This record gives sequence, C-alpha cells and structure tokens, in this order.
Amino acid sequence: MRRPSDNLTSADADTPSTPGIETIRRVLPYLWPKDEAWVKRRVVLALVMLGLAKVVSVATPFFYKAAVDKLAGDAPSGAMLMGLTAVALTLAYGLARLGAVAFGELRDAIFVKVGQRALRKLALETFTHIHRLSLRYHITRKTGGLSRIIERGVKGVDFLLRFMLFSIGPLILELAMVSAIFAVMFGWEYMAVVVVTITIYVAFTFKVTEWRVAIRRKMNDQDTDANQKAIDSLLNFETVRYFGAARREAARYDRAMEGYEAAAVKTGQSLSFLNAGQACIITTGLVIVMVMAAMGVQAGRLTVGDFVMVNAYMIQITMPLNFLGTVYREIRQALVDMGQMFGLLSQPAEITDAPGAPALRVTGGHVRFDDVRFAYDAERPILKGITLDVPAGQTVALVGPSGSGKSTVGRLLFRFYDVTGGAVQIDGQDIRTITQDSLHAQIGVVPQDTVLFNDTIYYNIAYGRPEASQAEVEAAARAAKIHDFILSLPDGYRTTVGERGLKLSGGEKQRVGIARTLLKNPPILLLDEATSALDTQTESDIQQSLREMGQGRTVITIAHRLSTIAHADRIVVLEAGRIIEEGTHDELLARGGKYAAMWALQASEAEDESEAA
Repeated sequence: MRRPSDNLTSADADTPSTPGIETIRRVLPYLWPKDEAWVKRRVVLALVMLGLAKVVSVATPFFYKAAVDKLAGDAPSGAMLMGLTAVALTLAYGLARLGAVAFGELRDAIFVKVGQRALRKLALETFTHIHRLSLRYHITRKTGGLSRIIERGVKGVDFLLRFMLFSIGPLILELAMVSAIFAVMFGWEYMAVVVVTITIYVAFTFKVTEWRVAIRRKMNDQDTDANQKAIDSLLNFETVRYFGAARREAARYDRAMEGYEAAAVKTGQSLSFLNAGQACIITTGLVIVMVMAAMGVQAGRLTVGDFVMVNAYMIQITMPLNFLGTVYREIRQALVDMGQMFGLLSQPAEITDAPGAPALRVTGGHVRFDDVRFAYDAERPILKGITLDVPAGQTVALVGPSGSGKSTVGRLLFRFYDVTGGAVQIDGQDIRTITQDSLHAQIGVVPQDTVLFNDTIYYNIAYGRPEASQAEVEAAARAAKIHDFILSLPDGYRTTVGERGLKLSGGEKQRVGIARTLLKNPPILLLDEATSALDTQTESDIQQSLREMGQGRTVITIAHRLSTIAHADRIVVLEAGRIIEEGTHDELLARGGKYAAMWALQASEAEDESEAA
C-alpha cells in the first residue's frame, strides 16, 4: 500500500482561531462571490465535469464485465452490449477509463482559476490586514510565525478546496453508487458487506488518526523549535562568530532535532500500524465479497464477468479509501490552519481611522503635544503629561537619558500608538481625527536603525517617492553624500543591498535612509538619531544637508550627541517622561542644569578620546 504524506503542523498557541464550521463559512464567499459571475460559472461547470467523471467511472466495470462474458461465451447483459465483439467491448472499456480521467482533468483545469483566485484574494487580504495592525502587535509577535500562519492558512484553503470538494464528495458519491449497483445486481448481502467494510474502515481510520494527531503535534512542536533555533542562530550570525559559539549553536540545534527524531520514529511506527490495519480491513471485505461472487459463479447465478466486475468495483473504491486517513487528517489540520489565518484576520487593528475622517491639511506644519500622557503598559507610564510646542518651520531637538521618552514622542507623532491622555495636533488638527495615510504622507522619518529591503540601492532610495525620476533619485543621493559611493560600485544604483541591507555598512545604510527621506520631501521631519551610525566627517556633511533640507520645514530631531543639535531653535530636555528644561543651546548652558551637565560630560569624553587617539 502506498504511504500517504504525513505533514501536520501544530497550531500557534498565540494566534486566535475560528471554529471549523465558521472557517468553512468564511471560505464560501471566495468560491461563490456575488460580484463575479465567471467564478460561479466555472464552479458549476467543474461540478458538472465531476459528476460526469464519476458516472463514467462507475460505468467502466460494466464494459469490462461484458468483454469477459463475451470471451467466456456468455451473453453480455444489455441489448446495446450484446451486438459488440469482445475487442469492441475492450475498446469501449479503455475509452470509458480514459473518459473518466479526461472529465477529471477537465474539472481541475476549469476549477484551478477559481481556486487560485480565492487563494490570491485571501493571501492579499491577510497581508494587507497585517500591515494595518499596530506596532505594538508586531513587536510582540515573531515575524516568522506570522508568515507561517499566512503560508499554512493559504495552503489549508488550497487543500480543503481540492480534497474536500474533489475527493471526499466524489468518494461518498461513488461509494453510494457502487453500493446501489451491488444491491440491484447481486443482492442486499453484497451491499451489506461493502457498507459494513467501509464503516469499520472509516471508524478505524478516524480513531487511529485521532490518536496519531497527538504524536504528530509533539513531533511538529519539536520541528518548530528546531526551526526557530536555526533561524534565530542564522539571524544572529555575526554574534555567533563574535563569541565563537558555532559549536554551541550546533549542539543546541542538535538537541532540538533529537526530540524531533524520537517523535518522528513514533509517528512512522503509528503510520505503519494505520496502514496495516486499513489493509487488513479492506482485504477482508474484498475477500468476503469475492468469495460470495465465486460461489455465485459456481452455482450458476453469476457469470465470470460478474465475478470480474465485483472485483473491479472493490478495487475501484479501495484506492481512494487508502488515502482516507491522510485526507481526514489533512482536512482537520487545514481547518486548524485556516482557523488561525481567519483568527488573524479577525484581530482588530489598534489604530484605526475615525469614520469619515478627512485628510490632514498642512498649512504650515505646526506640531503641538498638549498634556500628552502615554504608557505601553498601564503599570509603567512613559510620558507623564508633556506639553511641547513646535512652531511651523522651526527645529526642536529632544534630548535626555535613555528611557526618558524621546523616541516615544516620535512614535506618537507618527501615530504608531494613540495617546492615553491629552492630544497631538498638527496645524490645530488632532491626528486621531484625520486619516493615517494622509498623516504618514506629510511626515518624513529617518530612524536610528535604518532597515533596507533586499533589493537595489535605487529601489530603496526611490521607496521614498516611487514615481520620482532617476535624476531626482540621484539628486537625493548627492544630498545624502552617498552618490559617489554608489557610482564606485560595479553595479552602481543596481547594486543589491542584501537582507536588511547587510551588504552595506551602518553609515552607508543610514545615508540611503536619509536619501529616501530627502526624496519624499515632506513638510514635517522626524530625525531619530539620524546620524548616529556615521563617522565625524560624514556626520558633519550630512548635518549640513539636513539643516538645508529643514529650511522652511518643521523638524523634530531626537539626539544623543548634543553637538549635532546645538543649532536647533529650541532644545527640550526630557527625563522620566517629563520636560525638565527647554531653551536654546546657549540659554541651557547658562542655566547650568541637566543639559549643561550632559554637555560637559560629552565634551570631557570627546577630549579623552582625542587624547587617546
């Protein structure tokens, strides 16, 4: 007996799931959409081809029986068949077999466009929804886990469509037709044996499969654990090398694979038990029916052709039954995987546009934080009522120790999160009342850690404004002081930067990030440690470019090195979520407070480094 594939994946415990019936209900609109008549036509035509394939398949053994009866000297039953020769009947048998296959392939060819369209729409809907979810959701989830949910969910839909619609349904139809033929042609005893055999087979298969599910889940948990350890290790390749931990990582991976090996052995053994039990039940039923038919032939009640036809029908229904365990388990798992995907689709977006929200109208770029309070966790407040006014066209710098809330201010301005108290306004408009797309279009961000797409340098710079011309892209690169470096590369702007931009240095990645923000050309700029990865000379050059870019724009810059923001119109010092000082660079130095102490400390460190050099 052929061994079916064995691939069950355990559910992600962190992902909500929808029940099986609800999952099927969610899939149906993709197969029978209200606004796409061509889909409905294809579904109906595919079902017609399915019915024809089964009718021809069930009729095929009749031609086989008639040919055998003709060769044995018996008269074939049916007036139409009596006049045909044994050769003609054999040809008819071959054509019937070919017809069953042809109708089945036509069914698949007609339905494949429907199935693939459904998969595409589901995948796109899920992907789009994930991008709508909040930053809070994404930083608490593993990216690999999300991609696996989409992958497994889409594959689950594909499997459910193919096997439930075109395997389980047709199998039930064929079993019913064969049972009816046995009852009419040979007597209810034959039908009873077939029904009892199938009932015992199905009960045994489902019972053992349920037992195997627990074993397979353990195996796949081990597989997931090993896979996660491998990916985690590869993502931290440099760290592994820095600490000479390649052997340690290999041993850690091997321990996970050891658990997988033990579970996989049990899975293989249980599969052998399932296959052996299925073979025993089917063979017993087949032998009983064949013995009954042989006795009928000996008694003269049946012909040799009848004996052959009984055998043909039993073999015909046995083949799909061999895969019933696999199909049942896979359908069960497909429902789980699809349930996870639909559960993900049901995950509410934390940040949403208000109904009928208008687009942001920027008349100058005046940004105001009005008594803003915020906490990622209710028990740990980050911002404790800050009021910050950034007039249009001015540059305001935020400084302070780590954890003071500087980066949180930037995230709230971009509306990655909503404030828990107070309001953030742009030109008098509360950003919670306008569309997120219009808000994001008006703000340019250069983050501390620039992450690039695994594509060309040109693509990454043009990401700031995809419709920009090549001349505009190159102008942005010149302003970011990276154009000459790009031209020095063998492939120039067509150079691929690698996963997360790892083929470039930290400073080069930062300059590409600055270039794409320069290309976006927004009225409001948010610079979050924008030059932190640059050397002193390059930092000085780019600071000049950023200052030129900031002319006439509202700029909020978050900085650690105070020398980079000394030119700001106003400097705001944060500590423990509160504003403790604000003023110009000279005013804050003259005040002799926190800022003056930070400046003195950094100046002392710079002097020490200079002497050491």
